[in-house]
Amino acid sequence: MQKIANYINGKLVEPHSGKYIDNYNPATGQVYAFIPDSNSQDVSQAISSAKKAFPRWAALQNSERAKWLEKISEGIHTKLEMLAKAESIDNGKPLSLAKAVDIPRARDNFKFYASAIMHFASESHHTQEGMLNFTLRKPIGVAACISPWNLPLYLFSWKIAPALAAGNTVVAKPSEITPMTAYLLSEICVEIGLPAGVLNIVHGLGATTGNEIISSHEIDLVSFTGGTATGAHIAKIIAPKFKKMSLELGGKNPNIIFNDCDFEAAIKTSLNSSFANQGQICLCGSRILVQRGIYEKFKTEFVNQVSQMKVGDPMNDQSRLGAIVSQSHFQKILSYIDLAQQEGGTILTGGKRVQPTGECKDGWFIEPTVIEGLDQQCRTNQEEIFGPVVTIQPFDTEEEAVALANSNEYGLAATVWTTDLNKAHRCAEHIKSGIIWINCWLQRDLRTPFGGMKNSGVGREGGWEALRFFTEPKNVCIKY
Repeated sequence: MQKIANYINGKLVEPHSGKYIDNYNPATGQVYAFIPDSNSQDVSQAISSAKKAFPRWAALQNSERAKWLEKISEGIHTKLEMLAKAESIDNGKPLSLAKAVDIPRARDNFKFYASAIMHFASESHHTQEGMLNFTLRKPIGVAACISPWNLPLYLFSWKIAPALAAGNTVVAKPSEITPMTAYLLSEICVEIGLPAGVLNIVHGLGATTGNEIISSHEIDLVSFTGGTATGAHIAKIIAPKFKKMSLELGGKNPNIIFNDCDFEAAIKTSLNSSFANQGQICLCGSRILVQRGIYEKFKTEFVNQVSQMKVGDPMNDQSRLGAIVSQSHFQKILSYIDLAQQEGGTILTGGKRVQPTGECKDGWFIEPTVIEGLDQQCRTNQEEIFGPVVTIQPFDTEEEAVALANSNEYGLAATVWTTDLNKAHRCAEHIKSGIIWINCWLQRDLRTPFGGMKNSGVGREGGWEALRFFTEPKNVCIKY
């Protein structure tokens, strides 16, 4: 079986300990590769390499750094098919999804920030006659970038690209559950000759390797995407050091469907927003709120179409849902389905394990599940399940819909379906979420700020927000 390597100081290297962690294919339930179980020595070496590379990388013209990001983007594009297959095997998502979304987006993230850094500008203010203020924005140093398992290369690149574009060097850790495309990215960096130490990728467990990275006094800022509990742990370590941090955390997003919606569009998109990537996207609409006038009609049609969604081998183009990412997460999702029934919920469709025939017979598959009869205060509606499970509930008025949407500790995203423009604007203003989609879902412009309110995180990513995060502003006042 393949043993993947760390990428430190421009080279692919084995972990100092010589120890490795099993890497599973979720569709088969079998180990298919091994990843480094990195320790403090590996982390220290990576940080040291990044610190050494920082002055020269930061001193490059923006256009020169942009050329390197373009080369990485081109490398991803050239190997798109291979990367998509690796992502599907590693994560369990349908190959068609990895081809259409994950890998193209990773490619585009590098391409976007190669261009964005060329247009990034700072402010100047003519304060009074003979007085000028202007702002310098300088790279900060070594950025720790830690990404999750649900969109492995997509979100890995979402952090690394702006950090590098702004002139920082990076020590990055992908999830130990889905490390393969991060390793393949390091191979691309070796092939193009990216300067040593500019990007370092260290594999290992979050509790050990990840904790070593964020605990180091040599790290200058942290960008993390993952669970809220882990985000709280990181904040406890980073906040007392007064270092920058960006935390993109969980979501329990409402999907609000009014009587006056485009019914067919709402049904079609809600199938995707509920179950894309097996519901393992922080932006999925896991709480479906439907106005009473169309509740029965929507519920009947939605449940009918959900029951027909094919679950199976991610390599099969007919599979709408693939495998759950890990056995532990698979068991967690099933436990929440049991909990929902204990709380008085009724399963309208799904709720069971799927066991395909052949090679995938031992894989971790779950039917897309729709649950009715729960209020918004139960654990099923308050806690992030992060799987192919949604609840559905009626409401009567716009005010009630907004109140239900906000009755949760998370505030990442919300979707609103209505043809009434005034109502759409009112909902967008009053729903406490960082992202509001009106009559659509997961439409992203890379220039816009991305992030959540409440327990969904701290800070914003994307566009200028990311470049501002990865730079330190300095005001200069000149009297002339």
